[in-house]
Amino acid sequence: MVVGLDWAETHHDVAVMAEDGRVLAARRVPEGLAGLGLVHELLAGQVEDPAEVVVGTETDRGLFIGALVAAGYQVYAVNPLAVSRYRDRHQPSGAKSDAGDAKVLADLVRTDRHNHRPIAGDSTLAEAVKVLARTHQSLVWTRQRQLNQLRSLLREFYPGALAAVGGDLGGRDALAILAVAPTPTLGRQLSQAKLAATLRRAGRQRGAEDRAAELQAILRARQLQAPGVVAEASGVAVTALVGVITALNRQLEQLTSQLQRHFDQHPDAEIVRSLPGLGVILGARVVGEFGDDPTRYHHPKARKAYAGTAPVTRASGKRQLVVARLARNRRLADACYLWAFSALGASPGARGYYDRCRAAGQSHPQALRALANRLVGILHGCLRHRSPYDEHKAWPTAIHHAA
Repeated sequence: MVVGLDWAETHHDVAVMAEDGRVLAARRVPEGLAGLGLVHELLAGQVEDPAEVVVGTETDRGLFIGALVAAGYQVYAVNPLAVSRYRDRHQPSGAKSDAGDAKVLADLVRTDRHNHRPIAGDSTLAEAVKVLARTHQSLVWTRQRQLNQLRSLLREFYPGALAAVGGDLGGRDALAILAVAPTPTLGRQLSQAKLAATLRRAGRQRGAEDRAAELQAILRARQLQAPGVVAEASGVAVTALVGVITALNRQLEQLTSQLQRHFDQHPDAEIVRSLPGLGVILGARVVGEFGDDPTRYHHPKARKAYAGTAPVTRASGKRQLVVARLARNRRLADACYLWAFSALGASPGARGYYDRCRAAGQSHPQALRALANRLVGILHGCLRHRSPYDEHKAWPTAIHHAA
């Protein structure tokens, strides 16, 4: 028995189909317990064993999907892009509806489920790590957007502040100075003693007086200035952005502590952190996004494809082009890119591999993706054999080149 489930926020369209393609039932059910009960009722008279039910849907998250997995159904989360292509294959007119999508999903898992993978059974601890790691990553991205906005605003009306704080605009010193001097006028009025006291309150323990003298000289230097009313309005905007960024920094500190506590409890943590470039934050992101179900990735290529590090080849006739993979887990791809960059200084083998990629004509992003692809394969081997990272086993080619 196959079931197509077109998921929505408040309701879901369900199509129950026999193996020969006949639609046995079609219904819209509400979200929550009531809807789940209706789905069970639709299937109760059709099958005796829940394992005989195959469900196709477009998401692998949510309480409703989790309840279907817990009930014993085989649930396949199909990429929405693949569903769209399958819909076009059967409906060239371009017609689309929620009920029609449920039927498309049922047909897809009826005929093509061998090309897809069922939802993996990750542990609850891995799910908790994923929730914390994703929240942390989202806040980091949000903070960067706020910092970019603040930098752009200061460049327009207060370039002296940018010169004073340097490149660390989101640091405690910079935010503390901008909180008391959001406009050029207020910045020029700050005494050296007030600047030093501000730096100490922000956490600076050494060199506060010397740093205060440098800041005072920069803030009092002559510079182009916006009209008074514009500068005042911009100062209000600076104060608001500084408050948001300060709050984000505080929440990120708390999240980091919780993330480390959960990640350290995971049985894969020791193996993951043994790999070069993986600390608490990146290690937790890798574990959370890959999951810990040992049956999810039967081959390193599957893990690499999911991470988006494996390239895609487009070949037609005499033309062949290798490009970066677009269909990927964006969060995991970002973590792997940062992982590869961090590994350059932690592993001679990784550095040598990157240098060889660069010597072969690859750009910096291309070389990092290639290195990340290699590191993901090494991680797969370490997890499969339950052994920590070994530099000599991981990079035998590098040792040969060194010799």
